[in-house]
Amino acid sequence: MRKDVLSPRKHIALVAHDNRKKDLLEWAEFNKELLGEHKIYATGTTGAMIEAELGFEVKRLQSGPLGGDQQIGALIAEGIVDFMIFFWDPLEPQPHDPDVKALLRIAVVWNIPVACNRSSADFMISSPLMTEPYERVIPDYEGHLQRMRTRN
Repeated sequence: MRKDVLSPRKHIALVAHDNRKKDLLEWAEFNKELLGEHKIYATGTTGAMIEAELGFEVKRLQSGPLGGDQQIGALIAEGIVDFMIFFWDPLEPQPHDPDVKALLRIAVVWNIPVACNRSSADFMISSPLMTEPYERVIPDYEGHLQRMRTRN
């Protein structure tokens, strides 16, 4: 396993399904000062809403159904996004549900923290680790890749 040291200035992805955008916006407004100290990434409409409401720059990606979830996943795999707040709606079917599952899966694969509701987001953002360097363990997938290569 290798380790990656996250700086005190974290790179945070904010994502919300339509029925949860209001919740995420309220949460972001409550945590405006702290979020302003970090680099924020967000999918389409969510990013526009947060940027307009909070008044600081948000790196906006595509809307989730148009590839934004996959873009966030790529940023996680590249080691750019340090953690993700994803207020997803467990009661509504999503037309891009496979993308959502892939995004959550890639967060687990690369061992980044994920909050899926306000309580877990509150715990994460209030952690002392938010403002300190953090040594994140990155799983070593070389053995897995070697096995895959020998099968082909």
